[in-house]
Amino acid sequence: QVQLVESGGALVQPGGSLRLSCAASGVSIRPMGWYRQAPGKQRELVATISTYGYTNYADSVKGRFTISRDKNTVYLQMNSLKLEDTAAYYCNLNISGLDYWGQGTQVTVSS
Repeated sequence: QVQLVESGGALVQPGGSLRLSCAASGVSIRPMGWYRQAPGKQRELVATISTYGYTNYADSVKGRFTISRDKNTVYLQMNSLKLEDTAAYYCNLNISGLDYWGQGTQVTVSS
């Protein structure tokens, strides 16, 4: 059974940093990603990382966020956080066209 468990969300001030973690179990190593969804908005891609460590970022987070992995645990280091980064962050992986999601972890950027 595939399970994704995120952690690390918190309330942080603008300009601060957070590190999110996502532990995947029940699945072999494969590409994974982070998405986020703010209230009233659609879920959007934040970053992805391939099996071999190749990364891709949304323009809005380039230069501020870094995705990395250690086997089946994926991390999202978020620096220089902005108010607009406030959202629920979800870990994702896809197996044969079927998306698996974690429960989400809330990141709130506020002064």
